[in-house]
Amino acid sequence: MKSLLVISALTTALLLPAGYALAQDQDQDQNRDRLQTQQQDQIYGRQLMTQEERLEFRDRMRAAQTNAEREQVRQEHHQRIQERAREQGVNLPEELPANRGRKMQPGGGMGPGGGMGSGGGMGR
Repeated sequence: MKSLLVISALTTALLLPAGYALAQDQDQDQNRDRLQTQQQDQIYGRQLMTQEERLEFRDRMRAAQTNAEREQVRQEHHQRIQERAREQGVNLPEELPANRGRKMQPGGGMGPGGGMGSGGGMGR
């Protein structure tokens, strides 16, 4: 009976960290999926683009090394999508609602501190 308790305690001690690690992996997967969805939702005219075009746009944005280069990529994309929308008879806003009247701040546009923790929220 005593050996059964010891084996049970050892099994529990060994499996708890594995269960915790699995839960962490699942949380990370959910966070990654949520972030990818948010990024997709932030592409102007995404509903008029193919998946390949969205990936290409993100790659171009990542490859841009300065804010001026990123702004140039955005402007070219914006013009191309507005032309496509006109051709298809689709009405699009001038820009994404989240970007109206705001300029991106250094560090990803999240304000001081990069957006995580106190003082770095996305509110205006």
